[in-house]
Amino acid sequence: MGIYLNPKNDNFAGTLKADIYVDKTMMLKVLNSFIDKENKFVCVSRPRRFGKTIAQNMMTAYYSKGCDSSALFEKLKISKSEGYAEKLNKYNVINIDLNSEYQNTMKKEQMLTRLTTEIREEMKEQFRGIDLKEDDSLAQCLLRVYSKTGETFIIIIDEYDVLVREQVPQALFDEYLSFLNGLFKSATVRPAISLAYLTGILPVVRDKIQSKLNNFREYTILDAGELAPFVGFLPEEVEALCKEWNMDFEECRRWYDGYTQRGYEIYNPESVVRSMMDHKYSNYWGKTSSYRVINDRVEANFKGTKDAVIRMLAGENVPVNVLQYLNTMDSFATLDDALTYLIHIGYLAYDEEDESCRIPNLEISREWAMAIATMSDYEATDNIIKASKELLSETLKKNEAAVAAALDESHIHVTSNRSYNNEDALASAIYLAYIYALNKYYIFKEVTAGKGFADVLFVPFKQDVPAMVIELKHNKCAESAIDQIRNKQYFEPLSEYKGGLLFVGVNYDEKEKTHECRIEEFTV
Repeated sequence: MGIYLNPKNDNFAGTLKADIYVDKTMMLKVLNSFIDKENKFVCVSRPRRFGKTIAQNMMTAYYSKGCDSSALFEKLKISKSEGYAEKLNKYNVINIDLNSEYQNTMKKEQMLTRLTTEIREEMKEQFRGIDLKEDDSLAQCLLRVYSKTGETFIIIIDEYDVLVREQVPQALFDEYLSFLNGLFKSATVRPAISLAYLTGILPVVRDKIQSKLNNFREYTILDAGELAPFVGFLPEEVEALCKEWNMDFEECRRWYDGYTQRGYEIYNPESVVRSMMDHKYSNYWGKTSSYRVINDRVEANFKGTKDAVIRMLAGENVPVNVLQYLNTMDSFATLDDALTYLIHIGYLAYDEEDESCRIPNLEISREWAMAIATMSDYEATDNIIKASKELLSETLKKNEAAVAAALDESHIHVTSNRSYNNEDALASAIYLAYIYALNKYYIFKEVTAGKGFADVLFVPFKQDVPAMVIELKHNKCAESAIDQIRNKQYFEPLSEYKGGLLFVGVNYDEKEKTHECRIEEFTV
């Protein structure tokens, strides 16, 4: 039993003692299917706060020969799985938290040398009959043990990408590449490894590390494959927690849902747990991170950046090509690169089916709002966001003139002169102008309703505000928009709704570049 080699199960035991634990042990069943097979090299990347370290501790507790974890797992899901007992505490595990190693090493350039020495000394203690030499690399140590005993290893490296994110000196980075190459590329050493599991925030860096890890199967926030159910919390898991802690599941969904994987809805695990413990919904992301990362990418101002940001703030999806990004911290060449990076770190969600990205939930939308508020190029957008609260208030008061004036302002800042009269631009102006309404409403666009399509439908979370149907007209009149809502029965989807209802008709006059508004109250 050592710090690195065959650790104890203390960390996972502590996790199980927490007030909230969501059982993700069936992930081990998937990993068990990889052991000693061609696909035994896996790299799993996902954002911070998405349970990477807990998964690492779970794996260590399950596989490590340095402990007996039968009591920990006996009531967990994996214990009912075929092959569970065959692999429980049967492997030599080397567990490395590379971020801790980097942060806690005074002389950074000596980190890998010191780490190798520490692990080699632990191996000498456990495998006393084997001559491990002072200048042996870690790969050579594994090979010597395997050749003499036939024993294999499971290697777990958490935060494997820290040297990429920290942009360390080239000499240390080159040494790291040699370290990876020695462990995972040598055909001689490969039989000594039963499973290699690397986890971090970024996928494999294509122009630096890819050749060293091209035998790894990647599971990312873009596509986690068969590991998708274990990326974050699933709806049924969150709903069970909400019932146990007497919290509103729909409100939890609005705050922390929004990521998708292989047909699964994925919730941010840490934020869900924190909200249950605190018995409130809040922006926990911002308490452990910084919206500065948004600024850094958006301020690069690649072509189309401002338009994409405004569209996403307004609740829209933006097309993104995720295949070009090289997964580095210093090779952003296009808007697609910047958006892909923000997807990998969790500030955007990716929709694989239509190859687009969006702001996933209320928690992250508030991070974006804070970021925009500090950026001079987005001062006008920030002002619209701030004015949105007042706009909603004036709409609920049926102040038609104030609503029309606010839409004039929003329309100016959403569009360029060339696209100002475009109907899609008008719709984007509406969405952005009512961005504050996301705090009180589900907002649906072009909803099938009655005998046609309602442009925008606002359904409140709680019936302390009225529902709203907004219909847009172009070069006509606002009254005709109200008539269309009434005649086509766009309010039909609200038939089960018992609160108030507002019809909001908006017309845009292309010649005058002004908006007209009519608001009518209706009781469902």
